Amino acid sequence: MANPNILNVTSIYGNTAYVTPGTTAVNTSWTYNGTTALTGLTPAASSVNKVNSIVVTNSTGTSANATVSIANNATFGSGTAYPVASAIPVPANSSLIVVDKSNGLYVTENQSIGVTSGTASALTFVASFEVIT
Repeated sequence: MANPNILNVTSIYGNTAYVTPGTTAVNTSWTYNGTTALTGLTPAASSVNKVNSIVVTNSTGTSANATVSIANNATFGSGTAYPVASAIPVPANSSLIVVDKSNGLYVTENQSIGVTSGTASALTFVASFEVIT
């Protein structure tokens, strides 16, 4: 079931996923064309994830660009990616809120979230989400 009915919820579990992309190019199993999948955001069968927030923090002394996308495939990179935020500069030593409760999104089992850092190891992406079954 790709998109379960959440009217009769049996459980809601709070979770946090985080990643600091160490590269801007493909070099690990978690990257695709410089994009790192936020693991844990693709839900298991018969569940849906409600993303409540995605915050990007730049811990370096120079600005770095951040991209967050949702893809129409559970394996990020094997489907089409649709940007939620595209190449937004995150100033040095600051944070950017990409998603919050006022513009949250749902991720079904046939979707995934990917993030890209314009500068290797400069940005940390943290997502707060609920697993709903």
